Amino acid sequence: MNQLHLPFGGFSVFLIFTLSWCALSTPETGALAGFAAGFLLDIAPHSQGPVGQWALVLIIVGYAIAYLRYGDDSLRGNPLSLVVMVAIGVIATLLFYVALGALLGMDLGSGFQLMKTIIGNGVWSLAVTPFLLPIVSRLHANIFETREFK
Repeated sequence: MNQLHLPFGGFSVFLIFTLSWCALSTPETGALAGFAAGFLLDIAPHSQGPVGQWALVLIIVGYAIAYLRYGDDSLRGNPLSLVVMVAIGVIATLLFYVALGALLGMDLGSGFQLMKTIIGNGVWSLAVTPFLLPIVSRLHANIFETREFK
């Protein structure tokens, strides 16, 4: 969605999809989904960081978001909590990526621009997630639910 010129940055459909998938899964599946998504981002042609940086970030955030949502029944039954958790997860992912990039010596730009972009991504993710969540949850249910025929 980088072709749309939205105020305060934009949003990442890929991150929203990945974190929604992780939130609907068990912690182990969330970590595996985070690794797969991070690996795809690492080998993407536009990736600027070292290989493995996105994978590490998304493994940790994918596991954490799945762990938090999987263990709490009040979060599981409330779709609004899932939307908020995904938006917070997007912000946490980007903050963790920037912090890890700073530790690895990447040129990140100005702090004000980074914070504006990260918060903008979180706000736009909060607005877009309710529209993507039904698609992700149906796909997740079709893949992971077992049906017994009697």
